[in-house]
Amino acid sequence: MDASLPDVLKARFGESKVSILLHCCCGPCAAYIMKWLHDHSFGVTAFWFNPNIHPFTEHQSRLQSMQILAERMAFPLIVYEGYEMIDFLRAVIGHESSRCSDCYRLRLNKTAGIARERGFDAFTSTLLISPYQDQELIRTIGRQAGKEQGVEFYYQDFREGFRESQQMSRELDLYRQKYCGCIYSEWERYAKVKIG
Repeated sequence: MDASLPDVLKARFGESKVSILLHCCCGPCAAYIMKWLHDHSFGVTAFWFNPNIHPFTEHQSRLQSMQILAERMAFPLIVYEGYEMIDFLRAVIGHESSRCSDCYRLRLNKTAGIARERGFDAFTSTLLISPYQDQELIRTIGRQAGKEQGVEFYYQDFREGFRESQQMSRELDLYRQKYCGCIYSEWERYAKVKIG
């Protein structure tokens, strides 16, 4: 197994392939990470759960892009049924300036729970490829979610692959979004305002 894997995974799984559940925010961010994990001997399954994405038509466009990527790259994809936008709004209303931590927590907790229920060795997220996301906060929340669910959070700074992933998504003709996902980020992007 690759020497870059955390000692806890190497100690636990030795030379066997580690099964990992990859939370995916979108196809463009997933392309490079899927390839990287596969190349580093992980058995990867993608997981779609993004109640933050607004409006519903945007959610569906990103989901369709993810499904196209899964088909073209031939990896399994678990799609969480339903659109839990109300849960996202309940989590962030009243403290919108710190909404990202609540959003990370909502998605990573769900991913950790599914990873545990389905017997995965570890989980991670495509959020770790974005230069616009808070790496340390994602790592902290991911580790906490993993501890609570009894499954390892695999942290890897994938940002070096961001441009390559964008290029891969262009070559695969995937839908590429213009804002992070939530109603607040959409407002910030198009109204040129800063919330909080």
